[in-house]
Amino acid sequence: MSKAFAQYKPTVAVDCVVFGLDRQDLKVMLIKRGVAPFKGDWALPGGFVQLNESLDQAAKRELEEETGIKQAFLEQLYTFGAVNRDPRDRIITVAYYALVNLWEHQIRATTDASDAAWFAIANLPKLAFDHDQILQVALQRLQGKLRYQPIGFELLPQKFTLTQLQTLYEIVLDQKLDKRNFRKKILKMNLLIDLNERETGVSHRAARLYRFDKKRYEQLRYRGFSFEI
Repeated sequence: MSKAFAQYKPTVAVDCVVFGLDRQDLKVMLIKRGVAPFKGDWALPGGFVQLNESLDQAAKRELEEETGIKQAFLEQLYTFGAVNRDPRDRIITVAYYALVNLWEHQIRATTDASDAAWFAIANLPKLAFDHDQILQVALQRLQGKLRYQPIGFELLPQKFTLTQLQTLYEIVLDQKLDKRNFRKKILKMNLLIDLNERETGVSHRAARLYRFDKKRYEQLRYRGFSFEI
């Protein structure tokens, strides 16, 4: 091995797939790159890991710097290290996925992003680097994990209806669910707090509002409870 090759070290970056949900679509938040390479193209928010921070810290910092999102469910996804994935250098990226409530997070483009916006999963632009691949892996992880962990509640307002909850599962899983069976299963878990409130400002009959009981879920999980939809 040559001395020059031995001194060469790859660079580490982080990229974040941020999912949000509206009444009709599962969406992902993208930024428009303001610098080369791929200047003007849409991409996932992300950047290089600094020497004085962990991977998790880097992901949270980049998410806030490029979109303004400060708090979100954030979990490490996968490491992407194809040799030519970045034209600048030998760069390995550790991908994360985040879940946010669209109604509570106003996004804004900062640092090296010239714009930031939500896009429906079914109508995405071509993405820079290998971000199309990263997004597909994140979507598969979300769909799989949604069935056995209550992470879907991160996409909902704190107060929600059973219809909103079922719609969440149908949109993300891309399948129709039986209304009666779904409600029976979810209510039997005793993980929803009936707020004794109803929707306001709706044209249809106002539905009851619920809140996810995260504390009770953690207690049940500790005892071996299995969440499964």
